[in-house]
Amino acid sequence: MCRVVSPPIFRQAVDALLAVQPRAELRVVDIDAPRRLAPHSFALGVELSGAGGTEMPAVPVEVTGRLVLLHDPDAQDTWNGTFRMVCYLRAPLDAEQAGDPMLLAVGWSWLTDALEHCGVGFAALGGTVTRTGSARFGEIPGPIRSDDVELRASWTPTDHVFGRHAAAFYRLVTHAIGLPEVGVSLMTDRHN
Repeated sequence: MCRVVSPPIFRQAVDALLAVQPRAELRVVDIDAPRRLAPHSFALGVELSGAGGTEMPAVPVEVTGRLVLLHDPDAQDTWNGTFRMVCYLRAPLDAEQAGDPMLLAVGWSWLTDALEHCGVGFAALGGTVTRTGSARFGEIPGPIRSDDVELRASWTPTDHVFGRHAAAFYRLVTHAIGLPEVGVSLMTDRHN
């Protein structure tokens, strides 16, 4: 089996992604990168760690997030470049959010706002936001009903400042699960 050696530009991009640390409430996990989408690929996952001292959202949170970096030195036509970022996010919704007719547009704005806030240079942005619901029956453990939002998106980095792309992804995740901005506290009922 022939092993493909990653070019230095790809290794530098991966190092830049890994250099950015998410907020304490999130934990980066190792995941397998897709092998068939490009000659060179890297992926990281993120999950809720519960650390950091921030008051967590009222709903039980199981978030799944993935950020993938693809590199094809021959530049795929649909990418408009040699790199492509791909992200996936699944987060739970509370009953009020699940019924919101603006949910899909708001979900997309979480991504576009995060990219803008982090100063990400990008082109060819596209993706989907999906509301899903499921109900459990019989002896299957877990919540009786769950509603989730899923976001799938990809874009071509035009700035090659890959740390900004990682920061935008982490910001997207924190918005989706309802964490306040760093330094902002949630208003809660206080009992004296």
